[in-house]
Amino acid sequence: MRILHHERKRGADHFSIERLFAEIRQKLPPDLQVQSAPCPHPSRGVVGRWRNVLDAGRRDAEVHHIVGDVHYLAFGLPHRRTVLTIHDCAALERLKGLKRAALKYFWFTGPMRRAAVVTAISSATKDELRRWVGSLADKVEVVPDCVLDEFTPDQREFNPAAPICLQVGTKWNKNVERVAEALRGTPCRLEIVGALSAAHRACLERSGIAFVELGRLTDKELLEAYRRCDFVMFASLYEGFGLPILEAQATGRPVITSDFGAMAEAAGEGALLVDPRSVESIRSAVMMLLGDSALRADLIMRGSKNVELFRSGVVARRYAEIYARVGRAADSVRWPPERTPSFR
Repeated sequence: MRILHHERKRGADHFSIERLFAEIRQKLPPDLQVQSAPCPHPSRGVVGRWRNVLDAGRRDAEVHHIVGDVHYLAFGLPHRRTVLTIHDCAALERLKGLKRAALKYFWFTGPMRRAAVVTAISSATKDELRRWVGSLADKVEVVPDCVLDEFTPDQREFNPAAPICLQVGTKWNKNVERVAEALRGTPCRLEIVGALSAAHRACLERSGIAFVELGRLTDKELLEAYRRCDFVMFASLYEGFGLPILEAQATGRPVITSDFGAMAEAAGEGALLVDPRSVESIRSAVMMLLGDSALRADLIMRGSKNVELFRSGVVARRYAEIYARVGRAADSVRWPPERTPSFR
């Protein structure tokens, strides 16, 4: 069976989804011929996106899987042979009026109706979709993101005198300001993946804690950051999934994360859950972690068990089942014959 993974045009800002599916392709059964099919044009403006739709429509495969944030490609693909993966609905929250209506149709309701199977990376994302598209979300199946095989257990002696807390991300939802306030007066040194704004810096300096801005890291540097730290902070306000939780668990580090949505779902029983809107809740979890070696060991043990549910081989098997089902269903339809729309 020939399968195409339709992805965004490669760029500096587009790599996380593509990296995950590159590993998933390696774990799919050998009888599946799976290839990456990046869009030829950036997903910007009407013209560039329309060209991407035309290009997708000219490609031949038994199953087409739209894996990245280019949902609109479904308008050029045969609907009985198309799988669509949705990662989050964050953009719908940010936009208003006509822009939101256009995005809702071209990224969500239109593509979802045209796809034979729609997957979401978490139950939280499926629930969020239900709020936006109603009963159309009934067709959504949950297939989680996977943790890459390069994240493996790395033993490290916890340093209670000056523990390194790794904060992954600096966007609005990553909650840097509350984390900084929660760490005030602790012996923690905060290492932050991502670029800090002037407001972030001012808040961190007011807190009086030691911090290091790591900036954007290579894959190897990110792996080393997990191995170097004593625990991982991921008290996010919003996530479609929460991959850093699993990366920390796979490395063998205790995790503090949010007590709702995709974060709690991904963490399972392998993390301390906090209210990310409460500085006191975050601080209380930090102090518990610093003062209780048995708790740290228990979190690491539970995290190591939880992460096995999200290994790339497990996720690849889920997608292989979907591809087989879509292929069988499409082949069983004899009349009317299904053709990829012509754009000539």
